[in-house]
Amino acid sequence: MTPKEINWDAELAKVDKAMGAGSPAPAPAPVPRGQAPAPSPRASQGAIAGTWVRLILALVLGLAMTEWPYLHGCGIPLFLYIGAVLTVLVASVWSLVSSWRTRSTYAHGLSVVLMIWGLALGAREVLPRIGYARVAATWMCAQPVPGK
Repeated sequence: MTPKEINWDAELAKVDKAMGAGSPAPAPAPVPRGQAPAPSPRASQGAIAGTWVRLILALVLGLAMTEWPYLHGCGIPLFLYIGAVLTVLVASVWSLVSSWRTRSTYAHGLSVVLMIWGLALGAREVLPRIGYARVAATWMCAQPVPGK
């Protein structure tokens, strides 16, 4: 069939019929200016409360890291501290995902800040030990020399 022989009215009628076969979903109502959109219908009040509980627990852990009661310069105490920093990072990602699913903007922002805080805590301990910082540090403590 050449382009001159195409019956465009019949072809467009087929397209119109195909488009009309499915029922279109209703458009969401516009949000008035100055108001935040409502949470998605999938996010129940329990899910939003769970998000905030996760975030508060993670924030308490992140803030408690500033009051770590033990020396953590080298050896096992250092590895325990890095494990606690990793726990802060996991908790921040956990609350980040939960806040994303429930569309909680403030919780999501705080989760991002907590994740950056956990990365800073980890960088403070790891970077001097991999040779990136000006002052070098070691992973393991030096063994005392007997007789000295």
